[in-house]
Amino acid sequence: MMSRITTPFTHDSTAADVIAGVDLTGRRAVVTGGASGIGVETARALATAGAEVTLAVRNTAAGERVAAQIIESTGNNHVFVAPIELADPGSVRAFAATWDGPLHILVNNAGVMAEPLNRTPEGWEHQFATNHLGHFGLALGLHGALAAAGEARVVSVSSSAHLRSDVHFDDIHFENRPYDPWAAYGQSKTANVLFAVEAAKRWASDGIVANALMPGGIRTALQRHVDPEMLKGWDRFQWKTTEQGASTSVLLAASPLTQGVTGRYFEDNNEAVLNTGEEFSGVAKYALDPESATRLWELSEKLV
Repeated sequence: MMSRITTPFTHDSTAADVIAGVDLTGRRAVVTGGASGIGVETARALATAGAEVTLAVRNTAAGERVAAQIIESTGNNHVFVAPIELADPGSVRAFAATWDGPLHILVNNAGVMAEPLNRTPEGWEHQFATNHLGHFGLALGLHGALAAAGEARVVSVSSSAHLRSDVHFDDIHFENRPYDPWAAYGQSKTANVLFAVEAAKRWASDGIVANALMPGGIRTALQRHVDPEMLKGWDRFQWKTTEQGASTSVLLAASPLTQGVTGRYFEDNNEAVLNTGEEFSGVAKYALDPESATRLWELSEKLV
């Protein structure tokens, strides 16, 4: 086991704490889902440090409102909005095709959680299509721009829900097993970690690092599909504010403390320990499995 990466930051640290003193002038960043939840605070922190930030969003009107707020609060007028629908491979390809020049930071932040069964026109289960395949296609499409940056960082926003399910390669899209919204979400979040593990290996020679993270429990629109009674049961969690929830994304996207770190999974601003099955934290061994990571990459390439 490589030595565990730790930082002075904790569960309670905010994105502003993590970005303090960091200069991103001349760096360019893309944040998917940058118009809501922790995406807003991730984009704001990067803009505060002087980066040019593009909010890649489904709802461009909401994106424009958020961009205006970020410009006003940071004084950085290099905040842009571009449309993307992650569950639509054509939209993902169009976003990548219109990107021009280097890209230093890609934060794969957007996601859907525990929704009722929904399939894309390709027949893909929608959570897997959005949370994993969309971001996979986006990163692949932007690979040239990331490589051109020289020292690019890819950040994959996963979840402790990855502990609910490994990737079921024999039936990813729930064609032969009963659909379970949480198993589907968990599987897509495991895929987010496996993506970082494989990208770290494949893209090391391009100077690209890739890491995954669990942002923490944050009350956002992400929970719109969750039963309110179930949400009540989550009150034993230490909920985070969106500013705290964005901190680990910002740490991996921009902090000098994680320079050169790659293929790891973080939570609460530190590299996570292996999950023992005792509690709902840490990282599942299967989510870091190099053979699964390669298998998922090859399958995803065929699909997108």
